[in-house]
Amino acid sequence: MAAPSQVLAPRSTVRFRPPRFGLGGSHLGEPPGPDGAATAVATVDAAYQAGIRFFDTSPAYGDSEQRLGTALQRRPRGEFLVSTEVPAGADPEASVRASAERLGLAVDLAFAADEAAYPMLDRLRHDGVIKAVGAASGDWRELDQLVRDIEVDCVLLTAQYSLLDISATPLLDRCLARGVSVIVSGVLSPQVLQAEKLSDPQAIKARRISAVCERYGVSLPQAALAFPSRHAAVTSVLIAASSPAEIRADAALVRQPVPDRLWKDPDFVRLLSSK
Repeated sequence: MAAPSQVLAPRSTVRFRPPRFGLGGSHLGEPPGPDGAATAVATVDAAYQAGIRFFDTSPAYGDSEQRLGTALQRRPRGEFLVSTEVPAGADPEASVRASAERLGLAVDLAFAADEAAYPMLDRLRHDGVIKAVGAASGDWRELDQLVRDIEVDCVLLTAQYSLLDISATPLLDRCLARGVSVIVSGVLSPQVLQAEKLSDPQAIKARRISAVCERYGVSLPQAALAFPSRHAAVTSVLIAASSPAEIRADAALVRQPVPDRLWKDPDFVRLLSSK
């Protein structure tokens, strides 16, 4: 597998480039009720105040779309990007319009995992209803096939390209060659955030990587947030958060520089490619 030094190719021209970091909305729909809604809106506000201008949601995330829209409707529309997902089997046009209604905002980027959705999404892109079309999956091989078959602007990959798993490198290389942006989520996994408390193989690997990071004054979560963008295809990293304090802490980590020497450390390179 490619080591970090092998993926630092020059940035290619991409059709669509989302902001570098975004707030993933998977936690914004819970818990139900007024208190949950207030926390979700406060979390989005905190993300915005921290400089985040990319917000991802889905109809599958409970009340996430409504809560995200409530927070963002107070902001200048030209300053941020909103993405959502078309559920499998749904009518793409109806789904996008329903999401826009729940958000109270136009959708910029629509993701789908169902290949049958793309002709209609392409039409919506052509008509200016949306700005970009993306493919979303937790399986990099599925995304790789879609990138081969369909003209998408970006892909959303859940896990499979992180400090603990770089199996999706072939997908990223293909996207780089084709000018397709890659958005990565799931990098702050339980194994990263609770490495000392878990005993599964990925947690053990995380502890070993953490020991290398400590030599350079870098925390494991800090390295996890910074690592994906080392590949030139990765334009954005989504961070899920369920409270204002959580997103503020993550945004603070993002702002802390990671010494380039860490990425070149032989122990780090060896661990990165290990199982």
